[in-house]
Amino acid sequence: MRIVDSHTHIMTPWIAEHRDELSHADPCFGALYSNPGAKLATAEDLIRSMDEAEVSASIVLNIGWRDHELCVRTNDYLLESGSRWPDRIIPYCMVQPTAGDAAVRELERCAAAGARGIGELRPDMQGYSLQDSGLLSPVVDAATARKMAVLVHVSEPVGHQYPGKGTITPEQPYAFARAFPGVTLVCAHWGGGLPFYVLMPEVRDALTHVYYDTAATQYLYGPKVFECVVQIAGAKHVLFGSDYPLIGQRRALDHARSAGLRPEDEAALLGDNAERLVRGEAPGV
Repeated sequence: MRIVDSHTHIMTPWIAEHRDELSHADPCFGALYSNPGAKLATAEDLIRSMDEAEVSASIVLNIGWRDHELCVRTNDYLLESGSRWPDRIIPYCMVQPTAGDAAVRELERCAAAGARGIGELRPDMQGYSLQDSGLLSPVVDAATARKMAVLVHVSEPVGHQYPGKGTITPEQPYAFARAFPGVTLVCAHWGGGLPFYVLMPEVRDALTHVYYDTAATQYLYGPKVFECVVQIAGAKHVLFGSDYPLIGQRRALDHARSAGLRPEDEAALLGDNAERLVRGEAPGV
């Protein structure tokens, strides 16, 4: 079985060298990495982790930089990493929608260089609303035309606080999904609980093009969440994600496997769905 980790983060070494400066300059980076104990990983670190955990490929995500030029500079590293390990590293890119035409040009540049999606968008920290369809339309339309997924950080409206939790809660990606039914949307971190609303028929009908990734599950839920979401939303809507380096890939895999899903559902979760995602396909029926 090919295992694909759909949610990992790597950073160019330049970021580590300017950690203090960037922590003060950028709200997203500061929230996630101002603590010196917060791990930063390079592409080489990720490849070693994948080898140890027997992960076939990983989607590498950027973070929600507020500055357009930081998006460009950090995208370069993800694209370069994808070029160095084309069978193992699948790059996404970051754009700042408030940059207007420059954001669309950056998306087009990254798509031409191999990026398969956008993410991890952080509207609350980048300074716009996920519900501002007028602002987002140019970027989303360009992504949709290129069959690129859009991955958004989503957090729970209840529960404990943690660094980077943010304020993007389920009603916001739900509105986005309704506004842009043609785009493949990935809601990170189980969509902050969004799949539980799929029990409402009108919500279910609006979310047929949405995946939910399992990133950082150990910080949020017990293993029962896998079975619950598979039953409610369907196995073909769930993507395995570790949130490496926050959580080790081996640890995340062991946690997912401990859920005791049916073999066909586990196969969908651990790799089959991600293969569809990378091909630009929405979830299956």
